[in-house]
Amino acid sequence: MSSDQQPLLRVRDLVVEFNTEAGVARAIDGVSFDIYPNETVGLVGESGCGKTVTGLSILGLIPSPPGKIVQGSIEFMGRDLVSLPEEELRNIRGSEISMIFQEPMTALNPVFTIENQMTDVLTRHQGLTRRQAGKAAIEMLDKVGIPIPEQRIKEYPHQLSGGMRQRVMIAMALSCGPKLLVADEPTTALDVTTQAQVLEQISLLQDEFHMAVILVTHDLGVVAETCDRGIVMYCGNIIESADINSLFNHPRHPYTEGLLNSIPRLREKKVDQLPIIPGRVPDLFHLPEGCRYGDRCNRVTDQCRQTAPLLQSVTEHTAVSCFHPVTQTSG
Repeated sequence: MSSDQQPLLRVRDLVVEFNTEAGVARAIDGVSFDIYPNETVGLVGESGCGKTVTGLSILGLIPSPPGKIVQGSIEFMGRDLVSLPEEELRNIRGSEISMIFQEPMTALNPVFTIENQMTDVLTRHQGLTRRQAGKAAIEMLDKVGIPIPEQRIKEYPHQLSGGMRQRVMIAMALSCGPKLLVADEPTTALDVTTQAQVLEQISLLQDEFHMAVILVTHDLGVVAETCDRGIVMYCGNIIESADINSLFNHPRHPYTEGLLNSIPRLREKKVDQLPIIPGRVPDLFHLPEGCRYGDRCNRVTDQCRQTAPLLQSVTEHTAVSCFHPVTQTSG
């Protein structure tokens, strides 16, 4: 991306809280990042780190109650989505910003055919007649690699395989030519071959529609293959942001380094077991005063335990939230 290019999406100081019987859980705590046109950004981290909540926040889909955006802005092409009336947000959602949800079997309505669900999107956002929408839906199903789309469009979700349901979700998300796609674990529960096909399909359609993609995933292998940049989240915070080459070849945060070292790979010497990150993610109701990764970190100091580090740039394309960043790759 050129230095003078304007972000398509600008998230600043985003805070999302959930009111529960156990108290208030701050799932997202001061998250800021930019997404540029036509780029693919991987949002990565362990389960529960805030990846999906961040994606849902962009589309205004945080379940309320119990969830609520309590602070920050999400600016998309000059409009703050947080302050937009719901009707205006509906016009943007599905048209200019789309989402592929994590589990297609629950995201698709089981009592409606694929045709019913796809044509609803096209008639609402594109102003097409039912006949025009049906034809456009068939063309879109064909683009995402579904065989005999004229037949499949008449079927119900339970009649399709997991890979086909995921392709239907992609077709629905891209049917209106969005400028931004949020793909939440789009290859979950798919076999390796189907996973590769789905990711390739998203990449090809990204080029065709000239859209940006936020890929929400815990799979670093997927990030390495498909993304331009990686944003690593931990316990509701962004702890590292970097271009893919820097992230994988020179991780700066000890957590990122730990994630990369724990990936199975062909090694020159035999190892008895894979490296692991000790401990576990802190409880959102009892967060530590200082660095949230401190109890699991082998570089922790008193400074880390007392003060939470801020995300700061260390190179032109890398920012890290750590008082003692990694200076060279140890894995």
